[in-house]
Amino acid sequence: MIEFNRFVLENGLRVLVHEDTATPMAVVNVMYDVGARDENPAKTGFAHLFEHLMFGGSKHIPDYDEPLQRAGGENNAYTTDDLTNYYCQLPAENIETAFWLESDRMLSLAFSKKSLEVQRKVVCEEFKEHYINKPYGDMWHKMRALAYQVHPYQWLTIGKELSHIEQVQLEEVKAFFFKHYRPVNAILVVAGNVKTNNIRRLAEKWFGDIPMAQKYVRHLPAEPLQTAARTMEVTADVPLDALMKTWHMDGRLQKGYYVADLITEILGGGSSSRLYQALVKEQQLFSDIQCYQLGSIDPGLLTIQGKLVKGVAMQQAEAAVNAVVQQLVQDPVSETELMKIKNRTESVIVFEDMALMNRANSLAYYELLGDANLINHELNRYHAVTIEDIRQGAQTIFKPENVNTLYYYSKAL
Repeated sequence: MIEFNRFVLENGLRVLVHEDTATPMAVVNVMYDVGARDENPAKTGFAHLFEHLMFGGSKHIPDYDEPLQRAGGENNAYTTDDLTNYYCQLPAENIETAFWLESDRMLSLAFSKKSLEVQRKVVCEEFKEHYINKPYGDMWHKMRALAYQVHPYQWLTIGKELSHIEQVQLEEVKAFFFKHYRPVNAILVVAGNVKTNNIRRLAEKWFGDIPMAQKYVRHLPAEPLQTAARTMEVTADVPLDALMKTWHMDGRLQKGYYVADLITEILGGGSSSRLYQALVKEQQLFSDIQCYQLGSIDPGLLTIQGKLVKGVAMQQAEAAVNAVVQQLVQDPVSETELMKIKNRTESVIVFEDMALMNRANSLAYYELLGDANLINHELNRYHAVTIEDIRQGAQTIFKPENVNTLYYYSKAL
């Protein structure tokens, strides 16, 4: 049981405190309820750009990293389709340094043409290196555009097009910041060797006078039910042919999410999974194959992705994948297999929560989902999934009309 206290400042900032006296350290985690899905389709990549800009100095602090390092701390950040998260860890006795730093960049970044230019170049290079020049780097760009017709999950966090970041203007950046990076749209989690009363005092001192601003209300277009299978063929300069198939699945808070997550473990959870055993070890059609889902808050995608062994025909490989999937649709899983998957899922969750930083991140995420107490109860939702739930879930997800297939061919020499 992970215990925590929760309070809300007058400006809307939600604060959660997890006391752990077994460590000399403290984690300060600030999660903003903004991700790539909140971007203008004509100006994508902003949320990820801000992940970089937030380290470029703020109103009173020109260099974020240097004072934190002097206080014995380290920090990082990440952006997803659904959220942006900043976190640092430092000795608990120096925790006020983290409050000073985080509150100042929430108050106001040091918006300058120079900072924007520096970070723009960094992000553009990242786009080129990982998504344009890297073998298979554009697979998810193409699959997102194929699978999503209206929902903003149709682009990656890096952005839909390189030109969107190349052409970004300083005023657009400022507007995005003051719309989303406000106390009312943020969650502050403090975990470690701390006391709630002191954290309440520090939160009021450093964050209390930051203007609330208007609460951002999300109105995203719902992705319509897919009624026909979609395919795309690509030929690229890559060493091996690759196959990617996706199916629409339920969102993060729906029961079907937990069913789908367990299905990905049955099909692709490690070397003992069905796909790996049948298609890599036994039939030797794929050099590697994975089955996973992205954990997105809105309805997401269950994915099977693999690289073919050289000389194997795409049609043969796809038929073999379909055969493994159909077996799950038609034949109930055994109680033993389902229990094994549930136990593995439980061990992953328990192991992750052993790290203080992960606990802080999880508390922020569950609070963003609407109930921080899910950190203690979500495992029950996995254990509640039955054999019949898996059968029905597989039948729903793997309907013929619900699939998107990307055939990714290697250029013939």
